[in-house]
Amino acid sequence: MSWQIYVDENLVGTGRIAKAAIIGLAGGIWASSPGYTLSAEEQKAIVDGFTNPAQVQASGVRLGGKKFFTLQATDRHIYGKQAADGCVIVKTKQAVLVAEYAAPTQAGEATTIVEGLGDYLINVGY
Repeated sequence: MSWQIYVDENLVGTGRIAKAAIIGLAGGIWASSPGYTLSAEEQKAIVDGFTNPAQVQASGVRLGGKKFFTLQATDRHIYGKQAADGCVIVKTKQAVLVAEYAAPTQAGEATTIVEGLGDYLINVGY
């Protein structure tokens, strides 16, 4: 399975997601948009955030060196905001979808895209 196609077509290819990556729950970047780098510390904090949503809610989340204020954190998703931009992070069975959007894209548009792909991956076992 090529994970890159999910980033290129299902996330960034929608025109609503500016940058995206798929990281494994066990670590490592499976796919990402060109130039989008999540440090090992950022990856670990994202994955750990699903087991401790209160911590992510209190401290925010960093993606590519940029800090996002956490709007909502659960064991399934993390939604963040920075000025007019934001992030949607969704956990599947084996991976985490990380997506950033930029104005004029609205949070609801980005959330629908990322959560929809997350639901699909969960349904096919990933």
